[in-house]
Amino acid sequence: MQINRISMKRRNTPAKEAILNVLSKADKAMSQDAIEEKITIDINRATIYRVLNRFCDDGILHKIIAESGKQYFAICLDCKEKHNHNHFHFRCTKCDTIECLPVEVNFSAPDGYLVTDMNCVLTGLCKECSTFL
Repeated sequence: MQINRISMKRRNTPAKEAILNVLSKADKAMSQDAIEEKITIDINRATIYRVLNRFCDDGILHKIIAESGKQYFAICLDCKEKHNHNHFHFRCTKCDTIECLPVEVNFSAPDGYLVTDMNCVLTGLCKECSTFL
């Protein structure tokens, strides 16, 4: 997958390139630990965390927070002009992966509430892990 480097609002660095390279090859969201394991250059943990959060702020990545509090990151797909994460995520309890599901979340908040962000994570066994039962 090709990431539009022009969309980066900040100076490009080897750390940013390495992190984007790892995430662009992933077919599922990755935790910071998993990203760190796949990076081939020397980058400290704090830098990885800072870059991941900047990418989220810039709309390049989105962050998924599992029910355990662990954070996962995925490249934004189809977020052209509007940053949209109105979809479910699925976390497999066996292989500990998180993936975006192509199901839009529709809801209505009670009067007086303004929803600015959402995090919908379903938990269970993914397709691959559930086939072995």
